[in-house]
Amino acid sequence: MGFPTKVQLIKRQASEQWYINFPSAIAQAMEFSRGETVEWIVEDKALLALRRLQPPPAALKKTPRASSPSSSSSGTNASRPSSSAASPTARKPSR
Repeated sequence: MGFPTKVQLIKRQASEQWYINFPSAIAQAMEFSRGETVEWIVEDKALLALRRLQPPPAALKKTPRASSPSSSSSGTNASRPSSSAASPTARKPSR
């Protein structure tokens, strides 16, 4: 999903400044902080990439679990769910 954003240009007597503002939803989702330094990378004339020099740690970083000797048989004694009519998707008998 994209967020359309206009490129802005401010012309002064001695210089020009170009601006591209981030929509708030993107800045919040990326957890940007005020004053954070980023680097622009021109991939080609259709793609401009932004790289964070110091990204924050991942909130859902996966860590490998230590395996236990009994883990190879896990689930073999687990009970299976019953196919009773209590299931919300089970069909009710017609009358």
